[in-house]
Amino acid sequence: MGQPPRHRRTRAIDRPAGHAPLQTHLRDLLQQIYPARDTEDLARAVIAAFWPEGRGRRQRPRRPSNNLWSERDAIVITYGNSIEDGAHKPLDLLHDFLLREMTGVVDGVHVLPFFPYTSDDGFAVTDYRKVDPALGDWADIRRIGAAFSLMSDMVLNHVSSQGAWFTAYRQGQPPYDRFFMEALPEDDLSAVVRPRTSPLLRAVTTAMGPRHVWCTFSHDQVDLDFRNPEVLLEILRILRLHIDEGVRIIRLDAVAFLWKAPGTPSIHMPQTHAIVKLMRLLADYATEKVILLTETNVPKAENLSYFGRRDEAHMVYQFPLPPLVLHAMLSGNVRHLRRWLRAMPPAPLGCAYFNFTASHDGIGMRPVEGILPPEEIAAMIDCVRGNGGLVSMRALPGGGEAPYEINCSYFDAMGRTFAGEEGDKVARFLCSQTIVMSLEGIPAFYIHSFTATENDHEAVARRGMNRAINRHRWNYPELRARLDDPSSATARVMAEMKRRLRIRARQSGFHPNATQLTLAPDDRLLCIWRQSLDRAQSIFALHNVSAETVVIDAFALNLIADEDWHDLLSGEAIDPDGTIAFAPYQCRWLSNTL
Repeated sequence: MGQPPRHRRTRAIDRPAGHAPLQTHLRDLLQQIYPARDTEDLARAVIAAFWPEGRGRRQRPRRPSNNLWSERDAIVITYGNSIEDGAHKPLDLLHDFLLREMTGVVDGVHVLPFFPYTSDDGFAVTDYRKVDPALGDWADIRRIGAAFSLMSDMVLNHVSSQGAWFTAYRQGQPPYDRFFMEALPEDDLSAVVRPRTSPLLRAVTTAMGPRHVWCTFSHDQVDLDFRNPEVLLEILRILRLHIDEGVRIIRLDAVAFLWKAPGTPSIHMPQTHAIVKLMRLLADYATEKVILLTETNVPKAENLSYFGRRDEAHMVYQFPLPPLVLHAMLSGNVRHLRRWLRAMPPAPLGCAYFNFTASHDGIGMRPVEGILPPEEIAAMIDCVRGNGGLVSMRALPGGGEAPYEINCSYFDAMGRTFAGEEGDKVARFLCSQTIVMSLEGIPAFYIHSFTATENDHEAVARRGMNRAINRHRWNYPELRARLDDPSSATARVMAEMKRRLRIRARQSGFHPNATQLTLAPDDRLLCIWRQSLDRAQSIFALHNVSAETVVIDAFALNLIADEDWHDLLSGEAIDPDGTIAFAPYQCRWLSNTL
């Protein structure tokens, strides 16, 4: 992150002695993953896959540090076709939107899967090596990557059942005849953890006879079999291609399900962690600054395990944030959000949290299991349904269902609260987004949060998919008209989010690894204290999540008396011996430096 990537070929470097640690570490990891294989040969194959002829690598690995990111970093999440006009390539329109609206506001752009696909809005990939021609081409991707740090998805758990790989598998063509995970209906699959209710196995006819293939997500998304090292090698070749095309942040989609076996939960397996460590090792030796982000929508302890010992992911998603922030905004109370924040450890050196509220998926409910009481979850679901939202379910081991995610535009989820209040929707929404800006980690914002997009019920009806409610495709002239109308919610939200993000980018106290402590002056206020790495700046980030006016004594914050304190958002001077008032949903960033 930071500076846009420079696209140049790196001279091959031949320093065998300097690379000995790489070979040694690779062998150790490969021994954990493939104990029956010749790890010496496999290590050479891994290096050849990730660094083909003409590519150089570092002599020594990049050491963990806090220099991969800064307070200037924020990310916008978008589909390649979130903006259309029927005349121009969607990636061209996206590029125009990003340059107009996001320059100096965010540093990174996550373009959701931009490859040819058959279902799940890009997550059933047919060809990892091509850009979907309906969006544009690699030149368009490189152009975005030249202006912003580019994040892309490595959908590495599964591929499309209609793609070339699975077609070759069914025809018995090597090496693809061993690329896909098979099981038998009589196998013990009762403990398998899944986010879907569809049958796990799909019966298919192949040249080798009838087979049952493993489908964690849908029957159009067939799971790859990483027990075959050729699968891993091919994925590494694809990663190299994407890095060469300008990708600098790699989102490992659904990585928790990578390794599976009958009789096990088939999630977070030791081999999965070893594969993430292998990818991190390669990234640490890459001349490019490559950042790995694991997408694991699971409870806290399982999620944090992907930091490893500073040797797995650089970043992990904070999946409890979307439902906990939503609960705080709808209930007007921060107790559950605050308790969770207090229990969160600082990210390890060289690692960072990835903070967000809205994304292309729903608001996941699994991460708040054991955090929010069942009655609070039920109240939140009822309230969001009243705001036009939907709920998707997941299968439980042994039978039954439980809420998996809430499907709703995050903006519309703020329509009314538990108490039935409907006013202040824009202020309520902006408060929720400012919380994300204030926390330890790197903030990310869905494009539809910037544009205050409403629920798209027509898309749900047309596409038969709950998640379509939050995957609206803007007509660009209509979007520009809304942005040009200062009275529209779209213009108001966009302008204020941009203003706050620009202020945030100038504060060293908001470095992703700056110290964070949680205070409790009032249950209606989320109060976060941040201190810069050099301890020069302190920021008290306070957020009134209620529809009430809240007044606190400044003394409760322990402001240093001989320093000048200002609210960065309003410009007001703050008296350390006075009181501080908060209008409904008002946020304040109190700083000892301007």
